[in-house]
Amino acid sequence: MAKRNFPPNGGHNNLRKALFVGAKRIDTPEFFVVRNPSDCRDVVAEVACARPEDVEEAILSAREALKTWKRMSIIERARILQEAGRVIQDRFLDIAQVISREIGKLLREALKEVRKSRDFFEYYGGFGRLPVGTLLAQESEGSEVVVRKEPRGVVGIITPWNDPLLTVSRKLCPALVSGNSVLLKPAPEAPVVALLLAEILDEVGLPRGVLSVLTGPDDEVGKWLVSAEGIDAISFTGSTAVGLEIQKAAAGRNVAVQTEMGGKNTTVVLGDADMDAALEAIMDGAFTQAGQRCTATSRLLVSAELYDQLLAKLRDRIAHMSVGPATLDTSDMGPVISFKRRDELVHIVEKLGNENATVLCAGNTVEDGQCAYGSFMSPTLVGDVPLSSAAWSQELFGPVLAARSFVDLDEAIELVNGTSYGLSAALFSSNLQAVSYFASEVDVGCVAINLPTAGWDVHVPFGGFKMSGFGSKEQGEVGIDFYTRQKTVAARSVIVRKLSSRVSLDED
Repeated sequence: MAKRNFPPNGGHNNLRKALFVGAKRIDTPEFFVVRNPSDCRDVVAEVACARPEDVEEAILSAREALKTWKRMSIIERARILQEAGRVIQDRFLDIAQVISREIGKLLREALKEVRKSRDFFEYYGGFGRLPVGTLLAQESEGSEVVVRKEPRGVVGIITPWNDPLLTVSRKLCPALVSGNSVLLKPAPEAPVVALLLAEILDEVGLPRGVLSVLTGPDDEVGKWLVSAEGIDAISFTGSTAVGLEIQKAAAGRNVAVQTEMGGKNTTVVLGDADMDAALEAIMDGAFTQAGQRCTATSRLLVSAELYDQLLAKLRDRIAHMSVGPATLDTSDMGPVISFKRRDELVHIVEKLGNENATVLCAGNTVEDGQCAYGSFMSPTLVGDVPLSSAAWSQELFGPVLAARSFVDLDEAIELVNGTSYGLSAALFSSNLQAVSYFASEVDVGCVAINLPTAGWDVHVPFGGFKMSGFGSKEQGEVGIDFYTRQKTVAARSVIVRKLSSRVSLDED
C-alpha cells in the first residue's frame, strides 16, 4: 500500500474556503479537507460544512432574489452569462490547474473541461435574443393565445466530482438564463472550483442571493437540500442509487426532478470496421480521466473474427501507457479519485481471475516513484468476461475495460441492451444498413457511430434511458425545458372586437 502520510488537519488558514450563501461568505466550525489525489500530502483546501440553518438561509435568500431576478430582461441575464464566460476564458489555465489539483485530472484533460464549460456560458448566453414563447391562433374572433416560458423558481443542483466545472455549467447556465435562483451542492471531493465559479459570477454582476453554494458531505447537506421546503426543482447528476433516492424523496411534494445517473457503455466493433479508428476511440473512451466518466467505454464487444487481433493491439497500447501525476506532461493517465476507490477497483479485478475471465492487463496499484503518495492504479483490460460478472454489469467508474466476442449484430445488440443502464453506445462499421439498424435498436439515449462513447457538444441533447436518466434531457435547446414552466394566456383584444363591429356596420 502507498505511504499515506497525511499532514494534520487545521492550521491552513490561507486554504480555508467558506460557504457562499446569498453572496455572503459564511465560515462554520465544521470543515472537511480536500486533498490532491496525485499526492495525498497536498492539502488543496479546508472547506466549511453547511449546517441546516445555512440551507434555510440560502433558500430565503434565493426566494427574495427571485422576485427581481425573474423579472429582469432575459437579455440582461444572458449578458451576465456571457461576461462570466469571458472571465473563464481569461483565467483558463488557473481554473484548469485548480481542477487538476482537486480531482487528479490530467492538466490537458482539465483544460478541455474549462473550454467546454466556457462554451456553456457562451451558448446559453446567446439565448437572450431567442424567442421566449409562442403565439397561437384562437377560433374565437379577435382572440389569441400566448404560451409563455417562466422560471420554475428555486432550483437545487447537485453535481458529481468527476467533471466539477463542466457539470455545474451544464446545469447552472440554463437555470440562470431562465430566471431561476439556484442552490448548488457540489461533491465534497471537488468543491473548490464550484466556489471559484460562484466568485466569478458575483464579480460580473449576478445579483446577490441568486446563487448559493452549499458544501459538505452528500449524506448530510445533499439530503437537507433535497428535503427542504421552498425548493421547486432538483437537478442531479451522479450514481443511479442516489438518483433513485432523490426521486423517492421528491415524490408527492410537487418538486420537479431531473436525474442523470450511471452508465455501462459499450463499444461494438464489426468485422468491416476501421480497426485503427476503433482502437483510438476505445483507448480514449476507456482511459481518459482514468475511466471516471459516466459516458466512459467500460464494455467492448468485438466480432469473433477480429477479437484476438484487436485485443492484442489494445494490450500493447495499454502496456505502453504511463501512469503518473496529473501535472506531468508525460502522464497518459492520472490517479483515481481516492485510495478507497482504487482499492475497491483492484479487488474487483482480482476477483475476475476466479471468474474464468482472461486478465490481459491487470489493474494493480501503482506506488513507486512519483506515484508513491497518490491513488494510482494501472489500466485494466479483461477478456472473456462472464455476463454475471460485476465488471460486465455494474458501473465501476474506473480504468477497467471488459471485453467479449459476438457472432452477429443481433447478438451484439442484445448484449448492449442486457443491462439496466442506457446512456451511451458506439458502433464501428462501414455498413450503412448495420449502422441504421444499430442506431434504431440499441436502448440508449446517446448513439455514436465510428466515434467514442464519450464526448458530446454543448448544443447536442444529452441524457440516458432506463436507469441512466429520468426527466428532461440536458444541453442544447431542450436543456432549458427542465428549468422552465409553460403558462398559457388566452386574450381577446377589445380593439379588434370594435374594429370587427365597425366592419359589420359598413357592410350593412
